[in-house]
Parts: sequence; structure tokens; C-alpha cells
Amino acid sequence: MHGCPGDRPRPTSPLPKPGKPDLGKGVTIGVIDTGISASAGTDHPDWLGGWYTPQADDVDVAYDHGDLFALQGGHGTFVAGVARQAAPGSRFDPEVALDPNGLGDEEALATAITGLSRDVQIVNMSLGCFTLDNVASEPIRRAVNLLPKDVVVVASAGNQGTERPSWPAALSNVVGVAALALNGDGTIVPACYSNHGHWVELCAVGNRSSTYLKGEWQLPGEPAPEAFDRFAYWAGTSFATPHVAGTIAALMTTGGLTAGQARDQLLAGPEFHPGYGVQVP
Repeated sequence: MHGCPGDRPRPTSPLPKPGKPDLGKGVTIGVIDTGISASAGTDHPDWLGGWYTPQADDVDVAYDHGDLFALQGGHGTFVAGVARQAAPGSRFDPEVALDPNGLGDEEALATAITGLSRDVQIVNMSLGCFTLDNVASEPIRRAVNLLPKDVVVVASAGNQGTERPSWPAALSNVVGVAALALNGDGTIVPACYSNHGHWVELCAVGNRSSTYLKGEWQLPGEPAPEAFDRFAYWAGTSFATPHVAGTIAALMTTGGLTAGQARDQLLAGPEFHPGYGVQVP
């Protein structure tokens, strides 16, 4: 399995302080990803500090060496920030299923699921994989089925631009999320990198700014690294998905709904584009 960014991160300016503190209040979102930065609470006191319970086994190692990020170091911290932007009153429970390069396996996913807090009502998985025969991975299916029936699971469709099903997003009890692209002129179109197909149910803008780490990011062969100071701009189905998770949490509080009812309310809308599902603004 791998995380689902569609491009490299870029440095960006800090986010404003969160507003609407009642949105998502009382809801906990499980974030199964690379984990959370060891300094997330101090780097982002307004966005992340106090909104999760720090645990040693949930920490994202994040760095390859020194202050140079691994390829997906900080991915989970970014995802948590996106979810909290849609639901500033929500808490989150980070769990590790991917290493800092964004790679994991079925065992790691199952372990992360069993490690989730019992008060989790929504689970975000900005990760996925293909199978040789395009049939669901049995270990992944069983791992997802370990979750209580009233928990809503959302997962990234992936970024290979194909209709080939990605797992767990294509499971019948998981909401698959595709990405849309926000153009410079304000128009929203299907993201060319996003996977899509009959198994995708919702979509949202995938290019977002969010919480990140301090350090440098560099691809092999590049002449110089790019410096980051706690915030980043990144695109991918990885980041459309936590926006959906946060929106479900927000709907739960504004409408007095269960997670399942909030999900179904979103699914009742019209399809944005064939194979991309219903748009979540």
C-alpha cells in the first residue's frame, strides 16, 4: 500500500486560526496514515495542539536524515490538518500504517485499525493499493470489517488516472474519494491524475494548504532542497479524502446526525462527473 499524494509538497504561508469551533464538536476522526509529527502540537497549537492524545507509537519519523524529509514524511500531519479545517471542533486519532516514504502493507493496516480509539466515528485512509486480479484484497477487506458497523470509512481513490479499482476505496463498505482540481480562474474540474470509476462515490478538491513540518524536501538529482516552515501546499486524492471526512463530522453536529446519516446526505447529491461521484464542496 502507499499514500496518495498526486504531486510533491510545496512551501506555503501559514493558515489563519481555526473558526467555527462547534463544527464537528464531539466527533473523533481516525487518521490511518504515516502517523503524526512529534512536534505537531507545538508547531500547530491552534490546529493540532490538544486535539489528539500523543502516543509514542503514533509518531511519524518523517525525516530521511537530518532535516531532510522522507518522500511522504509529514503526510499524516498534513491530512489531519485538512480534516480539522472542515471540522475545527473535531478530535482525531492518528495511527501508523505507512512508513515515512508512504509505503505499508496489509498487516500494518490491520494493526492500525485495531489501534483506533473506541470513540472514533469516522476513519480516514489516504492510502490504497491495486491487486493483480482487481479483486479486493482479502486481508484488507477483513481488516476494514473489524470496524464497528456504525463507523464510516473514507479512502483515497489514488492518483494513477485509471478506472482500475484501488483498495480499500473500492470496498462496498468504504466511501471511495476522487480528486478535483481548482484552477487559477476559480473553476473546478476533474483532476487528471485522479483514479475514477463506478466504485468512486464522492469527490472534492485535492489541492490544499495544510499543517506540515519544519525541514527540507528534495528529490534525488535536484540541485538544491526546498525549505518548509510548518505549512505546505499539496495535491492528491490523499487530501480530497480528509476534507470529506471532516465534512461528514461537521454535518453530524449541524444536523444532529450519525456518521452514516451524514455520509448518506452527501451521497444523495448529483454526480459531478462520470466516475467521480458527488462533489463535496
